Amino acid sequence: MRCWLPPVPILPLLCLFAACHEQPPAPPPPPPDVKVAEVLQRDVPVYVEVIGETRGNTEIEIRARVEGFIERVDYKEGSEVKKGQLLYTIDARPFEARLAASKASLAEAEAQYARARQDVVRYEPLVAKNAISRQEYETAVALEKAAAAVVEAGQALVEQAEIDLSYTRVMAPEDGLAGRTEVYAGTLVGRGQSTLLTRISRTDPIHVRFSFPEKDYLALARKRGTGVTPDSERKTTFELFTADGTLHPAPGELVFVDRNVDPRTGTIMVEAAFPNPGLIMRPGQYGRIRATVDRRAGAILVPQRAVVEQQGVFSVLVLAAGDKVEQRLVTPAERRGALWVMASGLKAGEKIVVEGLQKVRPGIQVKPQTVLIEDEVGTSAQPRPAGGTSK
Repeated sequence: MRCWLPPVPILPLLCLFAACHEQPPAPPPPPPDVKVAEVLQRDVPVYVEVIGETRGNTEIEIRARVEGFIERVDYKEGSEVKKGQLLYTIDARPFEARLAASKASLAEAEAQYARARQDVVRYEPLVAKNAISRQEYETAVALEKAAAAVVEAGQALVEQAEIDLSYTRVMAPEDGLAGRTEVYAGTLVGRGQSTLLTRISRTDPIHVRFSFPEKDYLALARKRGTGVTPDSERKTTFELFTADGTLHPAPGELVFVDRNVDPRTGTIMVEAAFPNPGLIMRPGQYGRIRATVDRRAGAILVPQRAVVEQQGVFSVLVLAAGDKVEQRLVTPAERRGALWVMASGLKAGEKIVVEGLQKVRPGIQVKPQTVLIEDEVGTSAQPRPAGGTSK
């Protein structure tokens, strides 16, 4: 005899079986670890930077003043020379002969003058006694004056011949750095023009000449208190960075500002003097000149690696309430070493993400670790880059 069992619903059993094998939901990922830092607030200087060229504080061209052949070059090219040091020797024989001839002519003129003077002395008592006519006496006096004039002319010729002879020995007019020679032994110089022989530059202090844009000149002039004579208490100092990026050890001072702004370029010429210990700097070098024209009070600074740039738009990730990050657009100004001055977008006391930017996105919660920003204000200012992304 068969037992009858009531039918069991299949669907509930299948659901029960599926429920027994269902996986529990995965827990949410932990917040990513990032490093955050409070922005720096400092007073930082505002710089103006231009490119300048060095030159001697005195530039002297040494030229031949007489015509002749160079016998010797008596100095070492590129060396320091002293005032009065012999630089060149020109063949002196023609000038010695000219001097001898001038002296002979002078001796003859002096003899003629002595004879004319004796005639006057002899005729003077005779004319008083009417022993000779007054006309003869007056003629003797005139001849004496003419002979005296010839003597003076002869003395002038001798003096000129002596000067020309002295020009055959070319001396350094000042201490300085002598450049390469433009002529060598055997070269004919001074024919029709004063031939350039070499140049001497005084390089301590070294001068740097550069051109300021008009707006930067106005800022500089206002800082000095005047556009002509600087206020001694508001003196502007300059810094020089050489071609290899090295800061010149001594600051420079303003030498002069040109009288006018160039209407073609909108710039004005300025020259500054820098001490040159060891005579390292030479004329003709290029360098970067930096002048402080203002001071930005309470400026906000952040590390460059914390600033992200995309298509010319700059932003940082700011730590908001609940340890969530938000993207903030900022406007950077100049750089100070590894830091960037922010013109707008951030306030004092705010914290930004400085490390771990690649692990976060705006709006998510993070696990922040607070660090300090190294204060590198005062290091070399650099222009803002034209492109690229900072992490």
